[in-house]
Amino acid sequence: MPRLSRRSFVAAAAALAARPALAAPAAPAANLAEFDVVIIGAGAAGIAAARRIAAAGRRYVLIEAGDRIGGRCITDTRSFGVPFDRGAHWIHFPGTNPVTTLAPRGGIEIYPAPQSQKVRIGLRYAREGELEDFLSAQVRATRAIADAARKGDSSCAQALPNDLGDWRPTVEFVLGPFMCGKDLAQLSAVDFARAPERRADAFARQGFGALLASLATGLSARLGTPASAIDISRGVAVETPNGTIAARTAIVTVSTNVMASGQIRFTPELPRRVVEACNNLSLGSYDHIALELSGNPLGLDSDDLVFEKSSDTHTAAILANVSGSQLCLIEVAGAFGRELSGQGEAAMVDFAADWLTKLYGGEIKKAVSRAGATRWNADARFLGAMSAAVPGAEGARRVLAEPIHDVVWYAGEAAHDTLWGTVGGAWESGERAAAAALRRLAGVREAAPEEKRPPRRRKGSYRRRAPR
Repeated sequence: MPRLSRRSFVAAAAALAARPALAAPAAPAANLAEFDVVIIGAGAAGIAAARRIAAAGRRYVLIEAGDRIGGRCITDTRSFGVPFDRGAHWIHFPGTNPVTTLAPRGGIEIYPAPQSQKVRIGLRYAREGELEDFLSAQVRATRAIADAARKGDSSCAQALPNDLGDWRPTVEFVLGPFMCGKDLAQLSAVDFARAPERRADAFARQGFGALLASLATGLSARLGTPASAIDISRGVAVETPNGTIAARTAIVTVSTNVMASGQIRFTPELPRRVVEACNNLSLGSYDHIALELSGNPLGLDSDDLVFEKSSDTHTAAILANVSGSQLCLIEVAGAFGRELSGQGEAAMVDFAADWLTKLYGGEIKKAVSRAGATRWNADARFLGAMSAAVPGAEGARRVLAEPIHDVVWYAGEAAHDTLWGTVGGAWESGERAAAAALRRLAGVREAAPEEKRPPRRRKGSYRRRAPR
């Protein structure tokens, strides 16, 4: 069962079980008088912003529509009795990722992800030469996208070379849906090429969401407090079911799909360029179908990543025996994943069982003891997985990083030029927005500085990029 010597990409959790003791009950409207900053959304960006504002000694309020913190990074310990990251799972750049560098030393074990992957061809694994062909096809594809990006912003699909042979559908799945949540035809080549190569990744044994939740310790979050309207005509007034919150500035961290949906009404209306940026950075589709497989019937090691040599878009990836458990994640994404998710959880589980049977034989279904699936597209608080720029819209992320009427800042993975689609990118964006708000509160009117950008990927280097 040969392996690739390198793993190209890695894929995307405040725990459902870790619903914070930090959740303070909503105070009466009369007591909501004056905050320096109101932060809307308690995901990675919101937590990062709240920490920065609190450290500066400013008055803040962090509100969250759901009943738990974490946003698209949550760990569920109830469904299977082991940590199950329903959203983000892979920790990219663990040596420099702010979420890991700030993590408490006790209680959360962070360990390196395996540096290999497998490819299944029918009922067998790819041989060494076949794996090398697959690797070579990916290198040629990513090099072609990078070359196209230097000439203009076409779609990634248009940039693909013609010599990928029968590996083309698999390469398209890995580079598009698996890495970005969208098919390559819907992806900006410039945006794609701007993301850095990921050479090292890690996992949190207790769950990435549990790790993120630990960083919210000491913060006060008002759960079950969705924002329905933001009036910035005189200061900032945020309408919620629990009353109106008055503040001097605001940081909004909801997803681009929620921003574009009109769930939050702005007065005055959002600038047209902001709305267009949100539409051009719409969320892709990426879901986990979780199967508890007793007795390790796939014969895989802990955290093994397996792709299928596919002939069409109806394919997936396997992340097996997560953190040494019996839990296997079948990753479905892109247009096919969105269509499957729309059919409901039962259809998703049926697909996963049938797909594994095709690859490993008829006994697999008998080994499934418990199953479940995420459906991020159907969750009204998010409406998708992670942002992905459409062709011609690579500049949209910079638009989202600009202040709105000098008192509101948007933060989240969608506003990060290079680390989009990652928890680390959302965190850095939240810190950047908080720094800009603090400057505004201090009476300094200036543009927020550019984010730190990791080194650009060298031409032809092997791309390591995955969602969330």
